[in-house]
Amino acid sequence: MSWQDAGGLVGVLIILIAYAGAALGRLDPKRALSLGVNFIGASLILVSLLTASFNLSATAMESAWALVSLAALLRLGWKRLRRG
Repeated sequence: MSWQDAGGLVGVLIILIAYAGAALGRLDPKRALSLGVNFIGASLILVSLLTASFNLSATAMESAWALVSLAALLRLGWKRLRRG
């Protein structure tokens, strides 16, 4: 197994754990932990897709997943800066 495959699988595992945590009510999907985990997972999958086995639809999906997570994280950070 290549490092790209291993990284992509770790990314998938991270996203699935975050999804399960949110679905089971153990992780708030609007909090920084959940958003950060989703961003990291999607980014790992993207690295795998862009360096080893490109797939356009999967790349589009993971790019959107990472961008939405990053935008929400930046929004949270901006709110904290304005409050603090």
